[in-house]
Amino acid sequence: MDLEKPSAAQPVTQATARPGTQAEGCLAVAIRLPVRIVVLVLVVPVRMVWDALVVGGRFLRDTLFRPLGRALGLVLGWVARALFVWPWVALWRYVLRPVGEALARLGHVLLVVPAVWLYRTVLTPLGHALAWTARKTGALLAAVFAGALAAFMWSVKGVLTALDWILRGVEAVCGWVYARLLTPVGRAVARVLKGVGLVLGAVAFGVYTAFAWLARYLLVVPALWLYTWVLAPVGRAVAFLADGFVRIVRMIFVGIGAALYWTARVLLVLPALAVWRWILVPVGRALAVVAREIGEALGHAWRVAGYVSRAVGRFLARLFRWTFVEPARWAYRTVLTPVGHAVRDLVLRPAAEVARGIRRTARQALESARDGARQARADFRRMLFGAPPEPQPVARREPAGGETRTLGSSTTALMKD
Repeated sequence: MDLEKPSAAQPVTQATARPGTQAEGCLAVAIRLPVRIVVLVLVVPVRMVWDALVVGGRFLRDTLFRPLGRALGLVLGWVARALFVWPWVALWRYVLRPVGEALARLGHVLLVVPAVWLYRTVLTPLGHALAWTARKTGALLAAVFAGALAAFMWSVKGVLTALDWILRGVEAVCGWVYARLLTPVGRAVARVLKGVGLVLGAVAFGVYTAFAWLARYLLVVPALWLYTWVLAPVGRAVAFLADGFVRIVRMIFVGIGAALYWTARVLLVLPALAVWRWILVPVGRALAVVAREIGEALGHAWRVAGYVSRAVGRFLARLFRWTFVEPARWAYRTVLTPVGHAVRDLVLRPAAEVARGIRRTARQALESARDGARQARADFRRMLFGAPPEPQPVARREPAGGETRTLGSSTTALMKD
């Protein structure tokens, strides 16, 4: 249902009632009002039930589920801490840490102290002696190696000089043989080979010319004549026949395709087009109008049902307030508050003081027991490993206590004569 009323200066027309839309048909106008009435009647109970469920869910969430979740989280946190955190903390603090400190002190006494003594009294003098021996031995070996190297260099120099003289003699003999014997013989052999090459070249050129003339007139000319007067006309005739055959086959297939196309168009496409145009499209438009009107009616009905549900909810809330909340508030203010104050002043505060005193006494007892355990542990450690060494006093440049800085006398620099 439309909630807005048109003004007097604005007459109710289709263009003003639904701006921005096309002109509506008589089907939409005839369907709209009964559909909206029926949908409103059906949607109002659903909307009221939905709003009641939403309010009940929020009330349960704020008053039950959230505090229950917080309490459950706290309980699970304490349980997890008691099961997983505190045992490990106690194990570390009262077992592993003292045992570790004892093992560290024992390892220091049994390993570190003997190792330091061995290093200072045995390994350091032995290392100095080995280093002195190594230095002296290295100097002696360096002198011996230098003498041997000098003798070897003198011997190598003499051998190289003798080899130089021998190589010079061999070079002179080889130069004489090359100049007086090998050069004339090489030149004569080159002239003979040049003449033989010229003769072989002339013979090869003649043989090549004869073979080329024979190949031209025995192979190339007959093959060209065969291609020009036999193969080319036969190939053209075969190509013409193949082209005609392909055209005939194409015409046959084109005719069959055209016949099938028009048959399918007349038997399938035109009836389907008529059914789509004259049956399905009008029915679809009518269904679209009905669906659109039902959707708009659902939207209007849901909003109107919201207003109705809100009014009913406010009435029920006010009735609940007048019936239960105000009497409960009056009873709390006038009856329960004075009784609670009296109980707090006469019962709870004295009980809290007693509980606080008991807790203070228990804490002092626990502290005394913890101090006794710490002292016993310190005595046991002192009995096993001895007392710790006393700290050595360190010379301080600054005056200690309340003394003042002076220049070597009992007075300051300003008080000296």
